[in-house]
Amino acid sequence: MARSLSVDDFLDRSDGAVVVDVRTPDEFAKGHIPGAVNVPLFSNEERAEIGTAYKRQGRKPAVSLGLRFLGPRMEEFAEELLALAGGGERPLHVHCWRGGMRSGSVAWLMESAYDCRVAVLKGGYKRFRNWVLGSFSLPRNLRVVSGLTGCKKTAILHRMEEMGECVVDLEGLANHKGSAFGSLGEEPQPTQAQFENDLAVAWRALDPQRVVWVEDESRMVGRRVIPQEIWELKQQAPYHVVEIPEEERVGHLCGVYGNHTAEELEERVVMIRSRLGDARAREAVDAIRDGDIAGACRVLLFYYDRNYQKSINAIADERRMVHRFEHADPGLIARSLVDSLTSES
Repeated sequence: MARSLSVDDFLDRSDGAVVVDVRTPDEFAKGHIPGAVNVPLFSNEERAEIGTAYKRQGRKPAVSLGLRFLGPRMEEFAEELLALAGGGERPLHVHCWRGGMRSGSVAWLMESAYDCRVAVLKGGYKRFRNWVLGSFSLPRNLRVVSGLTGCKKTAILHRMEEMGECVVDLEGLANHKGSAFGSLGEEPQPTQAQFENDLAVAWRALDPQRVVWVEDESRMVGRRVIPQEIWELKQQAPYHVVEIPEEERVGHLCGVYGNHTAEELEERVVMIRSRLGDARAREAVDAIRDGDIAGACRVLLFYYDRNYQKSINAIADERRMVHRFEHADPGLIARSLVDSLTSES
């Protein structure tokens, strides 16, 4: 009989296992356990029909309908799972919505017919989501990398991670660089639920005894919202503010956004026209149309710098450490910030 595992045990024992989500493609797309493979027992339409039958006729007619749907392709379904399990060499960790009939029947099939090692998530994805929402209260020792636009904060975090530091890349998890221009060059953002799922698993993996570095973000990264508990923890943490010359920042921004079309860049300027003001918005658009990306960046920095500086100035002096550099070398800056931990008061 398949083992029934709690969320923590399910995650802890997933190394080397294949996590299989047997919910419908629509359910999976809305949010899933990071790393899971979707092998749906039923299609979206079939699941809807089964649900309707259950409501109108009861459990037995709904089960009969499910067997009728699955019967013709049961062998194909099982062979797909067997292939994922390497012919039975790797264990299968299976779950559905509530850890009920769908995952239970799949576990029985793969154990009894193919001798696979199978574990089922107790309470299913619904229990996992409850776990996710409760995980953000886990205490972590945060430090925030802050600074004006173009300071290479994300690259600094990546260098820190390469150095073996604990890092949470909120922008990477959200597929967004955090401004009106932040979606350029990125994959579509995950759903809010998926952002939370990925963040919760990353948050859980952090050593509570070590410093964890995050980037200074607004509450929303694109359209994804940072969970309240993590937001509050970030707002109370020490900030390490990176300062580099404006021309260094402009050069970096040109490298990040200069390969995008004028139309894409203009569209983003229009999004913040009301905050830029008509005159500066026109100046930025004219520069973009003339191919002067650096000129457009300087116009836009007037707006972004003013807002970021206001936010930085609001940080209490005892929680704000300023680091000035002549050149935007992420590796050197990362090392300097990590070394500065010894001088924190």
